[in-house]
Amino acid sequence: MNMQATMSLRRGGVSLRRVIEGTLKAFFFLSASVCVLATFGIFFSIIFEALRFFQQVSPVAFFFGLEWSPQTAIRTDQVGQSGSFGLVPVLAGTLLITSIAIAIAAPIGLLIAIYMSEYAAPKTRNLTKPLIEMLAGIPTVVYGFFAALTLAPIVRDVGRYFEFEIASESALAAGLVMGVMIIPFVSSLCDDVIRAVPLSLREGSYGLGATQSETITLTLLPAALPGIASALLLALSRAIGETMIVVMAAGLAANLTLNPFDAVTTVTVQIVSLLVGDHEFDSTKTLSAFALALTLFMITLLLNVVALRIVHKYRQRYE
Repeated sequence: MNMQATMSLRRGGVSLRRVIEGTLKAFFFLSASVCVLATFGIFFSIIFEALRFFQQVSPVAFFFGLEWSPQTAIRTDQVGQSGSFGLVPVLAGTLLITSIAIAIAAPIGLLIAIYMSEYAAPKTRNLTKPLIEMLAGIPTVVYGFFAALTLAPIVRDVGRYFEFEIASESALAAGLVMGVMIIPFVSSLCDDVIRAVPLSLREGSYGLGATQSETITLTLLPAALPGIASALLLALSRAIGETMIVVMAAGLAANLTLNPFDAVTTVTVQIVSLLVGDHEFDSTKTLSAFALALTLFMITLLLNVVALRIVHKYRQRYE
């Protein structure tokens, strides 16, 4: 009797465990599906509205136009695209500010990561790393105020001293502050990636007579390259999506220029300016924001594809 009771209890426990595991499995699958469905929902909501815009404005005029001046028709007999909807000036401003930011953040963040993972004492690391990561928690509007009220006048005065004409709102000021903002993303992720390199690679390098600097440059960095590429991609995506710093430090002027001393604008800033205010939602001006959003989505997708190719290539090499 006791044996039968014990067997029934075991069967009941196994059944209950299977039910719990099945429930958890379904919950995890649902959680993963939410992210996928949200991504598809965002993509289709953007592309449907963007297609409405391209019914009024030629895609060739949008993607290859050299002037951005979105306007709406005042009278019903006017053509919907009475303004200019050329993407090139807006995209050029985005790439210019992002290039300045990543040029600042990538080397500084990587050097910080190398120091924190290979040279810093444990006490120094435990004190310094949280302080660096605090930069990531500062609201971007604070960075914007700092760029507009402090850094921009300094940049303008320095340029005047060297006889350079720098606008009060410039891509250089916005890029410098944005670079400082994304340093924690690069340094923290690169630090984790470098520390995750197997100890056997370090020991093998030292065993062959390499110095610490040679071990870092010839062994650790190549082995950690996929993770470093992912860290730079995350920082790049963060910089591309930034808005407040650009609004307050670079301005709203859609100038087609590669001069960092000039005022420029970015895709995200134009999206915000187009959707803020009392506008008709089906007007060409408002719908152009969805075309800009689609462009930003495709750029981010392209960056992810490139990063995945890099990771795949070097994983085959080092694993």
